[in-house]
Amino acid sequence: MSKNLHDVVELFGYHTGGSQKWKSLVESQKCLFSDSKCFKIRKSNPETSIGTCTVRIGQAREPLIICPNRLLEGGQVFSDCLHLLTRHSPGNQIHLIPEVTIPGGSVDYFLASVKNGKPVDFVGIEFQTMDTTGTVWPARQLFLQSVGIPAPLSAKDKQKPYGVNWKHTAKIILVQLHHKVKTFEMINRNFVLVVQTPFMAYMEKEFSFGHLSDKASPSDPMHFHVYKVNESPRTLSLELDYRRSTNSVGLAAALNLGATAKVDEKEMLAAIEKKISAKTLWSPVRR
Repeated sequence: MSKNLHDVVELFGYHTGGSQKWKSLVESQKCLFSDSKCFKIRKSNPETSIGTCTVRIGQAREPLIICPNRLLEGGQVFSDCLHLLTRHSPGNQIHLIPEVTIPGGSVDYFLASVKNGKPVDFVGIEFQTMDTTGTVWPARQLFLQSVGIPAPLSAKDKQKPYGVNWKHTAKIILVQLHHKVKTFEMINRNFVLVVQTPFMAYMEKEFSFGHLSDKASPSDPMHFHVYKVNESPRTLSLELDYRRSTNSVGLAAALNLGATAKVDEKEMLAAIEKKISAKTLWSPVRR
């Protein structure tokens, strides 16, 4: 376990226990994982990116990921979904397509097997990291002050705590999942939720998850890919901890829901095809 005691564990993708060039990182506001400007901005100052990826909360001090882009590390979460492309054939290209709108909602990513510009198979992938209550800004500023970077912080802001809204995060994502999984189930495709181990443990404790399969099967449409965070003094890394799977009935049982969703497979394929380009051609890059 790292001896780093900062509440902010990673800023713009870099571990706060390391000796980074923090001044230039803060000025560039560039996220290591997305290779673009950090999208988490201050409401009171939209030009300023907050940059917090991972934080410590409470006595456990376990790193909790609060930014979905942190899950992009090395493309590992996508590599771990390749086996669900059961209709993929050698010679097909693999494309990673972000933010596809489908009937019934939007999906963070589609990992698709493509032949001659046409998708022949796909997996829907959703990220869920922790929602915070309050603001992480004071903790961010205090860290920067500790490494000699000018970071103004009012006395009032110093009093503002932050935490994790476990219940709200879990309820919202599970309700959304039920609708989306029903859609994927009707066209015999797979949908994956990528989460961190503490969050999955919370859901397993608070909801009826006992019926989920411990041996994830491609025949189930709903998959939970659960990642743990390994921490050394100067780095964090993601590692697949375990997998669970179920179907729409099993997910509904956890929430006592009965919503239905109807969609034609052609609509899904058309939505994916519209966004296929040279930019979506996927190749995992290890950090």
